[in-house]
Amino acid sequence: MTTMRIVVNGRSVEADVEPTTLLVELLRGPLALTGTHVGCDTAQCGACTVLLDGEPVKSCSLLALQAQGRSVSTVEGLARDGVLHPLQEAFIACHGLQCGYCTPGMLMASAGLLAKSPQPSDADIVHALEGNLCRCTGYVNIVAAVQQAAAVMKGGQA
Repeated sequence: MTTMRIVVNGRSVEADVEPTTLLVELLRGPLALTGTHVGCDTAQCGACTVLLDGEPVKSCSLLALQAQGRSVSTVEGLARDGVLHPLQEAFIACHGLQCGYCTPGMLMASAGLLAKSPQPSDADIVHALEGNLCRCTGYVNIVAAVQQAAAVMKGGQA
């Protein structure tokens, strides 16, 4: 076991992990952040997407120790003081989710995109989400939700 330090959703935490522990296992296990989903275990579906130092990564393909001393943001960290993030509000308003299994990964990949590109084109959104699979929505409403959130975050009307 190795004791590691990591910042998760703005909070510094310590955890004991085996060298083979995946980041998703750390998040869902000892840290009890179960919003990050495990879908395929092969980094194909994106359900486990989190932000590592602001960059979207698939937490099922990253060892927890690779995040040592770094900052991880999960879907639980999007809402602040009980207020949903504009992306979460837009996914609801635009019907960008159905079963919800892919939603945490979609939200985190979208948050990473909007942090870098506050006014993305539809093509930018599609490109940013191409590593995240949704079997329910057909993506049209997800793209619309990201566009709506971008407008709200810019201060415009959705």
